[in-house]
Amino acid sequence: MTWYTFFAIDLAARAVEIVGSTPFPGDNFMKQVARNLTDCVDGFLVKKRLLILDCDKKFSEAFRDVLKAAGVRTILCPPRAPNCNAYAGRFVRSIESECLDRLIFLGAGSLRYALTEFVAHYNTERTRQGIGNRLIRPKPTTTSADMPVSRTQRLGGLLSFYARRAA
Repeated sequence: MTWYTFFAIDLAARAVEIVGSTPFPGDNFMKQVARNLTDCVDGFLVKKRLLILDCDKKFSEAFRDVLKAAGVRTILCPPRAPNCNAYAGRFVRSIESECLDRLIFLGAGSLRYALTEFVAHYNTERTRQGIGNRLIRPKPTTTSADMPVSRTQRLGGLLSFYARRAA
């Protein structure tokens, strides 16, 4: 069964959020995704004005209307222009090669768990060359050079993060 996962990327910070997954991305699901994105309390698009989209038919007029009502302008990438959506393409390549291609999913719950764990690793434990090899959302710690290095594992050791233990 094929599952479709909608994700959003904050291009300035490179932070990713999984908005929803479904095997049937119909109009009702996509409108709910738009409502989740524009939620005034914890929506990913709060204080953002633009959303860049692929030219996929799933991003229907009803989907774009919900975004427009919330004050978010949508920009459609031209067809066959992969460089227009390079950040999203790079994230898809990363999650596929580092996570999804290495696991067998036994249902929707295991897929959602893997997506959640990968995004947590991606946003808090994986450095980005594009932003000076910094972490997107570093965890506050106080460390010193003489402290031992510890390994944090996710997904049974599939994803690892090494850091010095806090003092």
